[in-house]
Amino acid sequence: MNTLLAGHARFKTGYFQTHKHVFEDLSVHGQRPPAMVIACADSRVSPEVIFDTAPGEIFVVRNVANLVPTYAPDTGNHGTSAALEFAVTALNVRTIVILGHSQCGGIRALVAGPAGDHGDFIESWMAIAHPARARVCDSPDAPKTFEAKCAQCERESIRVSLANLETFPWIASRVAAGTLTLAGLHFNVQSGELETVSPP
Repeated sequence: MNTLLAGHARFKTGYFQTHKHVFEDLSVHGQRPPAMVIACADSRVSPEVIFDTAPGEIFVVRNVANLVPTYAPDTGNHGTSAALEFAVTALNVRTIVILGHSQCGGIRALVAGPAGDHGDFIESWMAIAHPARARVCDSPDAPKTFEAKCAQCERESIRVSLANLETFPWIASRVAAGTLTLAGLHFNVQSGELETVSPP
């Protein structure tokens, strides 16, 4: 906790003072981000750092393995879906990016398969990406090594999420009208490179 508070002290005397006008404008006029980024909760993959953005420039949602579920309006708790609804219908973002990354722990667990206790939530959440695992691991041309399977599955899971985005009617209608663009990107933690992942 002390490390976090020390960081905030540096922020207040440094970055905040330099960009105080930006925060004042955002507090008065609200946010108007042109893009939404759905990223992994992994501490190595910060969208604001990767895209070098200022406050107010991107609307960010982070979850395990940067997954998007299918459209399923019910009484359950749907954090990612709620954020999508707000970003698209209230903020009118023009781009949604699925940002995957190398060495993703969620994808590694998915590729490894069930191995004992996965807690209360992670296993059912990662089931969203089961189609990606099937396409990679059950293919006649499946990669030979675990690492290669994980690398390929990281990209396939991005494609699964891109497809799932279009199950939301208010996303599909905007994509069809040309007012919303969907994109998939894969970030290499070691090299810092970004790779475009084509939709399915």
